[in-house]
Amino acid sequence: MKKIVMSISVLALLMTSCVSKKKFVDLEKKNKEVQDLLNSTTVKLNNCLTEKTAITSQLDYLKKNNSDLINNSKELTVLTTKGAQNLEKSLESLKEKDLKITRLQDALTKKDSVTLALVTSLKREVGLNDPDININVEKGVVFISIADNLLFKSGSYEVSDGAKNVLAKVAKVINSKPDFECMVEGHTDNVPIKNNVLLDNWDLSVKRSTSIVRVLQNDLGVDPKQLIPAGRSSYIPLVSNDSPENRAKNRRTKIIILPKIDQFYEMIEKEMKTLKTAK
Repeated sequence: MKKIVMSISVLALLMTSCVSKKKFVDLEKKNKEVQDLLNSTTVKLNNCLTEKTAITSQLDYLKKNNSDLINNSKELTVLTTKGAQNLEKSLESLKEKDLKITRLQDALTKKDSVTLALVTSLKREVGLNDPDININVEKGVVFISIADNLLFKSGSYEVSDGAKNVLAKVAKVINSKPDFECMVEGHTDNVPIKNNVLLDNWDLSVKRSTSIVRVLQNDLGVDPKQLIPAGRSSYIPLVSNDSPENRAKNRRTKIIILPKIDQFYEMIEKEMKTLKTAK
């Protein structure tokens, strides 16, 4: 039986006026709850598989025992009363365990299927040949990483006209998934910045994030209820900031697309309650 372990990761958010810190903290809390629930679900699934193996062995033993009784008594058409009762109980128990396993796997498989379909849609829309755009899945969450040279000029948070072509493709997928949320994360290198508008790289990363959110909302028609802007400054680099090339890699924008946590949480919670009731 294939074991499917999934986790949903929502990266830490530092919100501007578009998203309150309280909502960010709530999202992190919900994400942890989902992770804990998924871990608990996986343990339950493994226990069910172990119990199924034990019951199957018991059933084989009972079948052999009944066969021996039949051969010894030469009553080929009659099972002993005790053997028949044990066999019936074992079959019912095995069916119950199979049902529990199926329910858990269905809930997890549904999430996997949605994620795979989303990645396929994004790769079809955005394309695969641009080295500055990367689409992948990490811990059950779909990430689109876009190099900042496609989106902004150096030290600026004004979205370039060329970037809107890429964002339009992303917006098309987001608009087709009204039950999903879209988190936009700005990342910078570690070179200090300060001017009349920006205090530091925190400011730059957040303003780049909110600039993209405004384009998605105002120019490309994405529902603002689906959008979450966040800035991460220079504190989650992909590589060391020890060369111009590496610093360029670290200057990026991540667009994270994920099912709304509440919906997935409710789906798993419902299955867990069903299992408890069936015991």
